[in-house]
Amino acid sequence: MKTSLKYREGLAEARRIVVKVGTRVLVDRTGHPNMRRMSALVKGLASLNRSGYEVALVTSGAIGAGMEALGMKSRPTALPDLQMAAAVGQSRLMTRYDKLFSAEGCIVGQVLLTRDDFLHKIRLTNARRTIANLLRNRVIPIINENDVVADDEIRADLTLGDNDRLSALLVKLIQADLLIVLSTVDGVRRPLTSGATVRIPYLESIDRNTFKLVTGGRNELAKGGMASKLQSAQMVSRIGVGVVIADGRKTGIIDEIIQGKDVGTFIVPSV
Repeated sequence: MKTSLKYREGLAEARRIVVKVGTRVLVDRTGHPNMRRMSALVKGLASLNRSGYEVALVTSGAIGAGMEALGMKSRPTALPDLQMAAAVGQSRLMTRYDKLFSAEGCIVGQVLLTRDDFLHKIRLTNARRTIANLLRNRVIPIINENDVVADDEIRADLTLGDNDRLSALLVKLIQADLLIVLSTVDGVRRPLTSGATVRIPYLESIDRNTFKLVTGGRNELAKGGMASKLQSAQMVSRIGVGVVIADGRKTGIIDEIIQGKDVGTFIVPSV
């Protein structure tokens, strides 16, 4: 049986990479943006860009940024309030990214998508063409769900659900070579008889037993969880693309993943 490092030998050969970062990586417990983490993330992405990789960022955090600006103490439940927070927060989130990437000599472009964009042939073609052109011109697309006009995308129990699913759909749309999912855990963890857990270095497949490893922990600032990440990883691995789930709070994590180091959990392509 191959070791985790053996499986990871080809990661540096990926040329087009989708990186998804969750809300909890970008904000603190109160919902305020964590600029140190955002800066570290941007430095890692900018380094890939300068090295010749094509990188697309799928980011959460708009609603959290809006909550901060609006003085909300907890994530709203009413759809109009969620949309209002997204409208207020989206520009603030992009402004922060633009400043950080500009300091690294990188240009970014914003792309907002909804579930309907993936169901409408012309809109899907336009999205694919635009993102591909951004990548060809060394512009980093920053992609998020268009929560402002969504009627179901920001409800976690529906089809698109959250940016985990969006990142999986994007991998297929732009024919990416690798998906990196950055969270606040260091990968998929297996419980021990002692009650502790241990990181799983790699998964050769994802099945119902894999999902049994996942607890139902949730955070009011975030919609996804490990189950959502595994569902998205399963989608991606089935089309022959590898996935790494890792701790986005760790400085230099993106470089370590590309270098093939034993960090996070690597989901092996199934075809």
